[in-house]
Amino acid sequence: MHRPKSKVGGTRPIDRPPLRRYVGVIDEDRRCAAVPRSGEERGLTTALESHDITGEAAEAGAGTIRIALAGIGKIARDQHIPHLAANKRFSVVAAVTGHTPPEGVPGFRTITEMMQAVPDVQAISICTPPRGRLALIEEALEHGLDVMIEKPPAATLSEAEDFVRLAREAGRVLFTTWHSREAAGVEPARAWLAEREIRRVEVNWKEDVRVWHPGQAWIWEPGIGVFDPGINALSVITQILPRPLLLQDAALRFPSNRPAPIAADLSFTDTAGVPVDVFFDFDQRGPQTWDVDVETDRGHLKLSMGASKMFVDGVEQDVGDEPEYARLYRRFADLLDRRESDVDLSPFRHVADAFLIGRRSEVGAFEE
Repeated sequence: MHRPKSKVGGTRPIDRPPLRRYVGVIDEDRRCAAVPRSGEERGLTTALESHDITGEAAEAGAGTIRIALAGIGKIARDQHIPHLAANKRFSVVAAVTGHTPPEGVPGFRTITEMMQAVPDVQAISICTPPRGRLALIEEALEHGLDVMIEKPPAATLSEAEDFVRLAREAGRVLFTTWHSREAAGVEPARAWLAEREIRRVEVNWKEDVRVWHPGQAWIWEPGIGVFDPGINALSVITQILPRPLLLQDAALRFPSNRPAPIAADLSFTDTAGVPVDVFFDFDQRGPQTWDVDVETDRGHLKLSMGASKMFVDGVEQDVGDEPEYARLYRRFADLLDRRESDVDLSPFRHVADAFLIGRRSEVGAFEE
Protein backbone atom coordinates (compact mmCIF):
# COMPACT_ATOMS: atom_id res chain seq x y z
CA MET A 1 0.00 0.00 0.00
CA HIS A 2 1.54 3.26 -1.07
CA ARG A 3 1.50 6.12 1.38
CA PRO A 4 -0.90 8.88 0.30
CA LYS A 5 0.77 12.20 -0.38
CA SER A 6 -0.86 15.59 -0.53
CA LYS A 7 0.51 18.83 -1.85
CA VAL A 8 0.53 21.69 0.59
CA GLY A 9 0.80 25.41 0.03
CA GLY A 10 3.96 26.90 -1.38
CA THR A 11 6.45 29.06 0.41
CA ARG A 12 6.32 30.23 4.01
CA PRO A 13 4.51 33.56 4.43
CA ILE A 14 6.61 36.43 5.72
CA ASP A 15 4.07 37.20 8.46
CA ARG A 16 3.16 34.25 10.65
CA PRO A 17 -0.57 33.70 11.30
CA PRO A 18 -1.85 35.09 14.61
CA LEU A 19 -2.12 32.69 17.52
CA ARG A 20 -5.79 32.12 18.29
CA ARG A 21 -6.52 29.89 21.23
CA TYR A 22 -4.46 26.75 21.87
CA VAL A 23 -1.29 26.85 23.93
CA GLY A 24 0.05 23.42 24.86
CA VAL A 25 2.32 22.76 27.83
CA ILE A 26 3.89 19.42 27.15
CA ASP A 27 4.30 16.41 29.40
CA GLU A 28 6.90 13.97 28.19
CA ASP A 29 7.26 12.16 31.51
CA ARG A 30 5.19 9.22 30.28
CA ARG A 31 6.86 8.89 26.89
CA CYS A 32 9.81 6.58 27.46
CA ALA A 33 9.27 4.04 24.72
CA ALA A 34 12.29 1.93 23.85
CA VAL A 35 12.94 1.01 20.23
CA PRO A 36 14.93 -2.14 19.41
CA ARG A 37 18.22 -0.97 17.95
CA SER A 38 21.02 -2.61 16.06
CA GLY A 39 24.56 -2.52 17.36
CA GLU A 40 25.35 0.22 14.85
CA GLU A 41 22.50 2.38 16.15
CA ARG A 42 23.55 1.85 19.78
CA GLY A 43 27.05 2.93 18.83
CA LEU A 44 25.69 5.99 17.05
CA THR A 45 23.70 7.00 20.12
CA THR A 46 26.71 6.57 22.38
CA ALA A 47 28.99 8.51 20.05
CA LEU A 48 26.58 11.43 19.76
CA GLU A 49 25.19 11.73 23.28
CA SER A 50 27.33 14.81 23.93
CA HIS A 51 27.39 15.99 20.31
CA ASP A 52 26.65 19.68 19.70
CA ILE A 53 23.56 19.20 17.57
CA THR A 54 23.52 22.87 16.55
CA GLY A 55 27.05 22.89 15.10
CA GLU A 56 27.62 20.81 11.97
CA ALA A 57 24.18 21.45 10.51
CA ALA A 58 24.48 25.17 11.14
CA GLU A 59 27.47 25.19 8.80
CA ALA A 60 25.56 23.44 6.04
CA GLY A 61 24.39 26.67 4.41
CA ALA A 62 21.10 28.04 3.16
CA GLY A 63 19.51 24.60 2.86
CA THR A 64 19.67 24.01 6.60
CA ILE A 65 16.29 23.39 8.25
CA ARG A 66 15.96 25.01 11.66
CA ILE A 67 14.05 22.47 13.70
CA ALA A 68 12.77 22.24 17.27
CA LEU A 69 12.03 19.15 19.33
CA ALA A 70 8.95 18.87 21.54
CA GLY A 71 9.27 16.31 24.31
CA ILE A 72 12.75 15.34 25.47
CA GLY A 73 12.05 11.90 26.88
CA LYS A 74 13.76 8.59 26.22
CA ILE A 75 12.68 8.21 22.59
CA ALA A 76 13.98 11.69 21.78
CA ARG A 77 17.33 11.07 23.47
CA ASP A 78 17.77 7.54 22.10
CA GLN A 79 16.69 8.20 18.51
CA HIS A 80 15.76 11.73 17.46
CA ILE A 81 18.67 13.68 18.92
CA PRO A 82 21.52 11.45 17.66
CA HIS A 83 20.07 11.11 14.18
CA LEU A 84 19.41 14.83 13.88
CA ALA A 85 23.02 15.36 14.92
CA ALA A 86 24.16 13.13 12.08
CA ASN A 87 21.97 14.81 9.45
CA LYS A 88 23.50 17.96 7.97
CA ARG A 89 20.14 19.17 6.66
CA PHE A 90 18.91 19.96 10.17
CA SER A 91 19.99 22.28 12.95
CA VAL A 92 18.24 21.79 16.30
CA VAL A 93 17.72 25.34 17.56
CA ALA A 94 15.18 24.91 20.38
CA ALA A 95 13.33 22.41 22.54
CA VAL A 96 9.87 22.51 24.10
CA THR A 97 10.21 20.45 27.25
CA GLY A 98 9.69 20.25 30.97
CA HIS A 99 12.94 18.32 31.19
CA THR A 100 16.55 19.28 30.56
CA PRO A 101 16.95 20.27 26.89
CA PRO A 102 19.74 18.83 24.72
CA GLU A 103 23.19 20.30 25.32
CA GLY A 104 23.56 23.72 23.74
CA VAL A 105 19.85 24.04 22.92
CA PRO A 106 17.53 26.50 24.72
CA GLY A 107 14.45 24.96 26.33
CA PHE A 108 10.95 26.43 26.64
CA ARG A 109 7.70 25.36 28.29
CA THR A 110 5.47 26.17 25.30
CA ILE A 111 5.78 26.66 21.56
CA THR A 112 4.59 30.25 21.95
CA GLU A 113 7.42 31.01 24.37
CA MET A 114 9.86 29.35 21.98
CA MET A 115 8.68 31.36 18.98
CA GLN A 116 8.97 34.61 20.90
CA ALA A 117 12.60 33.84 21.71
CA VAL A 118 13.59 31.94 18.53
CA PRO A 119 11.25 33.26 15.81
CA ASP A 120 13.06 31.65 12.87
CA VAL A 121 12.24 28.04 13.80
CA GLN A 122 10.87 26.38 10.64
CA ALA A 123 9.75 22.92 11.75
CA ILE A 124 9.06 20.91 14.86
CA SER A 125 9.39 17.19 15.61
CA ILE A 126 6.88 16.10 18.25
CA CYS A 127 8.04 13.26 20.51
CA THR A 128 5.50 13.65 23.33
CA PRO A 129 2.98 10.97 24.40
CA PRO A 130 -0.02 10.78 22.04
CA ARG A 131 -2.49 12.09 24.61
CA GLY A 132 -2.69 15.87 24.65
CA ARG A 133 -1.10 16.50 21.24
CA LEU A 134 -4.01 18.41 19.71
CA ALA A 135 -3.23 21.67 21.51
CA LEU A 136 0.48 21.27 20.82
CA ILE A 137 0.04 20.63 17.10
CA GLU A 138 -2.48 23.42 16.60
CA GLU A 139 -0.12 25.80 18.37
CA ALA A 140 2.73 24.70 16.09
CA LEU A 141 0.63 25.13 12.94
CA GLU A 142 -0.63 28.54 13.98
CA HIS A 143 2.97 29.66 14.33
CA GLY A 144 3.63 28.52 10.75
CA LEU A 145 5.69 25.44 11.63
CA ASP A 146 5.89 22.26 9.58
CA VAL A 147 5.26 19.24 11.79
CA MET A 148 6.68 15.73 12.15
CA ILE A 149 4.93 13.42 14.66
CA GLU A 150 6.29 10.36 16.47
CA LYS A 151 4.05 7.29 16.29
CA PRO A 152 1.25 6.77 17.16
CA PRO A 153 0.01 10.09 15.82
CA ALA A 154 -2.69 10.79 18.43
CA ALA A 155 -4.77 9.39 21.26
CA THR A 156 -7.76 8.77 18.97
CA LEU A 157 -8.39 8.35 15.28
CA SER A 158 -10.70 11.38 15.16
CA GLU A 159 -7.98 13.54 16.67
CA ALA A 160 -5.41 12.30 14.14
CA GLU A 161 -7.78 13.09 11.29
CA ASP A 162 -8.19 16.59 12.72
CA PHE A 163 -4.42 17.06 12.55
CA VAL A 164 -4.63 16.42 8.82
CA ARG A 165 -7.36 19.04 8.40
CA LEU A 166 -5.48 21.61 10.47
CA ALA A 167 -2.24 21.13 8.52
CA ARG A 168 -4.04 21.37 5.19
CA GLU A 169 -5.83 24.57 6.20
CA ALA A 170 -2.56 26.06 7.49
CA GLY A 171 -0.68 25.10 4.32
CA ARG A 172 1.98 23.29 6.35
CA VAL A 173 3.77 19.97 5.82
CA LEU A 174 2.56 17.17 8.12
CA PHE A 175 4.55 13.94 8.44
CA THR A 176 2.92 11.24 10.58
CA THR A 177 5.82 8.84 11.01
CA TRP A 178 5.93 5.08 11.34
CA HIS A 179 9.55 4.31 12.17
CA SER A 180 9.25 0.58 11.47
CA ARG A 181 8.34 1.35 7.85
CA GLU A 182 11.86 2.70 7.52
CA ALA A 183 13.45 -0.61 8.55
CA ALA A 184 15.92 -1.81 5.94
CA GLY A 185 13.86 -4.79 4.77
CA VAL A 186 10.53 -3.05 4.21
CA GLU A 187 10.93 -1.56 0.74
CA PRO A 188 12.78 -4.61 -0.66
CA ALA A 189 9.98 -6.80 0.72
CA ARG A 190 7.29 -4.61 -0.84
CA ALA A 191 9.01 -4.77 -4.24
CA TRP A 192 9.50 -8.57 -4.00
CA LEU A 193 5.85 -9.18 -3.07
CA ALA A 194 4.53 -6.89 -5.81
CA GLU A 195 5.62 -9.48 -8.40
CA ARG A 196 4.05 -12.49 -6.67
CA GLU A 197 0.71 -13.93 -5.67
CA ILE A 198 0.38 -13.85 -1.90
CA ARG A 199 -1.28 -16.87 -0.33
CA ARG A 200 -0.95 -16.34 3.42
CA VAL A 201 0.65 -13.95 5.91
CA GLU A 202 1.53 -14.54 9.57
CA VAL A 203 2.91 -11.92 11.96
CA ASN A 204 4.47 -12.70 15.34
CA TRP A 205 5.41 -9.57 17.30
CA LYS A 206 6.29 -10.66 20.80
CA GLU A 207 8.43 -8.93 23.40
CA ASP A 208 8.82 -8.53 27.15
CA VAL A 209 7.35 -5.28 28.44
CA ARG A 210 9.61 -5.59 31.50
CA VAL A 211 12.67 -5.29 29.26
CA TRP A 212 11.49 -2.51 26.95
CA HIS A 213 9.29 -0.45 29.29
CA PRO A 214 10.39 -1.13 32.88
CA GLY A 215 8.28 0.73 35.41
CA GLN A 216 6.57 2.88 32.77
CA ALA A 217 2.96 3.35 33.83
CA TRP A 218 1.91 5.15 30.63
CA ILE A 219 2.26 1.96 28.61
CA TRP A 220 -0.79 0.54 30.41
CA GLU A 221 -3.10 3.46 29.68
CA PRO A 222 -6.34 2.54 27.85
CA GLY A 223 -5.80 1.97 24.14
CA ILE A 224 -2.08 1.21 24.44
CA GLY A 225 -0.61 -1.92 26.05
CA VAL A 226 0.60 -4.48 23.54
CA PHE A 227 -0.47 -2.22 20.68
CA ASP A 228 2.45 0.12 21.39
CA PRO A 229 4.83 -2.37 19.74
CA GLY A 230 2.02 -4.01 17.79
CA ILE A 231 1.26 -0.91 15.76
CA ASN A 232 4.83 -1.15 14.43
CA ALA A 233 3.97 -4.54 12.92
CA LEU A 234 0.76 -3.14 11.45
CA SER A 235 2.72 -0.28 9.90
CA VAL A 236 5.02 -2.80 8.22
CA ILE A 237 2.36 -5.07 6.75
CA THR A 238 0.22 -2.17 5.51
CA GLN A 239 3.30 -0.97 3.65
CA ILE A 240 4.52 -4.22 2.10
CA LEU A 241 1.19 -5.85 1.16
CA PRO A 242 -0.36 -4.71 -2.13
CA ARG A 243 -4.00 -4.58 -1.00
CA PRO A 244 -5.86 -3.06 1.97
CA LEU A 245 -6.58 -5.17 5.05
CA LEU A 246 -9.97 -5.80 6.66
CA LEU A 247 -10.15 -6.96 10.28
CA GLN A 248 -12.41 -10.01 10.65
CA ASP A 249 -11.89 -10.99 14.29
CA ALA A 250 -9.86 -9.96 17.32
CA ALA A 251 -9.19 -11.42 20.76
CA LEU A 252 -7.68 -9.09 23.36
CA ARG A 253 -6.31 -10.38 26.68
CA PHE A 254 -6.22 -7.90 29.57
CA PRO A 255 -4.34 -8.44 32.84
CA SER A 256 -6.78 -8.34 35.75
CA ASN A 257 -5.00 -5.27 37.13
CA ARG A 258 -4.39 -3.28 33.92
CA PRO A 259 -6.76 -1.34 31.59
CA ALA A 260 -4.84 -2.24 28.41
CA PRO A 261 -4.22 -5.61 26.74
CA ILE A 262 -1.05 -7.61 27.25
CA ALA A 263 -1.72 -9.84 24.21
CA ALA A 264 -3.87 -9.80 21.09
CA ASP A 265 -4.71 -12.14 18.21
CA LEU A 266 -5.99 -10.42 15.07
CA SER A 267 -7.45 -12.11 12.00
CA PHE A 268 -7.46 -10.05 8.82
CA THR A 269 -8.12 -10.75 5.19
CA ASP A 270 -7.00 -8.51 2.40
CA THR A 271 -9.55 -7.30 -0.15
CA ALA A 272 -8.85 -10.41 -2.25
CA GLY A 273 -9.56 -12.75 0.68
CA VAL A 274 -5.93 -13.64 1.52
CA PRO A 275 -5.66 -14.51 5.25
CA VAL A 276 -3.38 -12.36 7.41
CA ASP A 277 -3.01 -13.64 10.98
CA VAL A 278 -1.35 -11.41 13.56
CA PHE A 279 -0.19 -12.39 17.05
CA PHE A 280 0.96 -9.83 19.62
CA ASP A 281 2.36 -10.64 23.07
CA PHE A 282 3.81 -8.26 25.67
CA ASP A 283 4.81 -11.06 28.05
CA GLN A 284 7.38 -12.90 25.93
CA ARG A 285 10.25 -14.14 28.08
CA GLY A 286 13.58 -15.12 26.57
CA PRO A 287 14.25 -14.40 22.88
CA GLN A 288 12.18 -11.55 21.47
CA THR A 289 10.28 -11.98 18.21
CA TRP A 290 9.46 -9.40 15.54
CA ASP A 291 8.70 -11.52 12.47
CA VAL A 292 6.54 -11.32 9.35
CA ASP A 293 6.17 -14.49 7.22
CA VAL A 294 4.59 -14.38 3.76
CA GLU A 295 3.82 -17.45 1.64
CA THR A 296 3.59 -16.76 -2.09
CA ASP A 297 3.26 -18.71 -5.33
CA ARG A 298 7.01 -18.31 -5.86
CA GLY A 299 8.73 -18.60 -2.55
CA HIS A 300 8.61 -17.66 1.12
CA LEU A 301 9.49 -14.21 2.43
CA LYS A 302 10.50 -13.58 6.02
CA LEU A 303 11.16 -10.28 7.72
CA SER A 304 12.78 -10.57 11.14
CA MET A 305 14.28 -8.32 13.82
CA GLY A 306 11.59 -5.72 13.26
CA ALA A 307 11.98 -5.92 9.45
CA SER A 308 15.67 -5.01 9.62
CA LYS A 309 16.50 -8.41 8.08
CA MET A 310 14.91 -10.11 5.07
CA PHE A 311 15.05 -13.76 4.01
CA VAL A 312 13.81 -15.44 0.82
CA ASP A 313 13.39 -19.20 1.11
CA GLY A 314 15.66 -19.12 4.15
CA VAL A 315 18.48 -17.17 2.47
CA GLU A 316 19.29 -13.77 3.95
CA GLN A 317 19.15 -10.89 1.47
CA ASP A 318 21.39 -7.84 1.46
CA VAL A 319 19.08 -4.95 2.35
CA GLY A 320 21.60 -2.57 3.90
CA ASP A 321 21.59 -1.35 7.48
CA GLU A 322 20.67 2.34 7.48
CA PRO A 323 18.93 3.06 10.81
CA GLU A 324 15.20 3.76 10.83
CA TYR A 325 15.39 7.26 12.27
CA ALA A 326 18.11 8.29 9.85
CA ARG A 327 15.69 7.39 7.06
CA LEU A 328 12.84 9.22 8.79
CA TYR A 329 14.70 12.51 8.92
CA ARG A 330 15.98 12.11 5.38
CA ARG A 331 12.35 11.58 4.36
CA PHE A 332 11.20 14.64 6.33
CA ALA A 333 13.81 16.84 4.65
CA ASP A 334 12.64 15.61 1.25
CA LEU A 335 8.99 16.35 2.10
CA LEU A 336 9.93 19.85 3.22
CA ASP A 337 11.86 20.47 0.01
CA ARG A 338 8.87 19.34 -2.09
CA ARG A 339 6.24 20.93 0.20
CA GLU A 340 4.33 17.65 0.49
CA SER A 341 2.67 15.96 3.44
CA ASP A 342 2.94 12.23 4.16
CA VAL A 343 0.00 10.94 6.19
CA ASP A 344 -1.21 7.35 6.43
CA LEU A 345 -3.45 6.49 9.38
CA SER A 346 -4.17 2.89 8.34
CA PRO A 347 -2.07 1.25 11.12
CA PHE A 348 -3.86 3.41 13.69
CA ARG A 349 -7.24 2.59 12.15
CA HIS A 350 -6.58 -1.13 12.50
CA VAL A 351 -5.81 -0.66 16.20
CA ALA A 352 -9.08 1.23 16.63
CA ASP A 353 -10.92 -1.58 14.82
CA ALA A 354 -9.37 -4.16 17.15
CA PHE A 355 -10.69 -2.35 20.21
CA LEU A 356 -14.07 -1.85 18.48
CA ILE A 357 -14.80 -5.50 17.61
CA GLY A 358 -12.29 -7.37 19.77
CA ARG A 359 -13.49 -9.97 22.27
CA ARG A 360 -12.05 -9.15 25.68
CA SER A 361 -10.86 -11.78 28.15
CA GLU A 362 -9.15 -11.40 31.51
CA VAL A 363 -5.87 -13.08 32.39
CA GLY A 364 -3.74 -13.09 35.52
CA ALA A 365 -2.46 -9.92 37.11
CA PHE A 366 0.62 -8.33 35.57
CA GLU A 367 3.62 -7.98 37.87
CA GLU A 368 6.92 -6.32 37.00
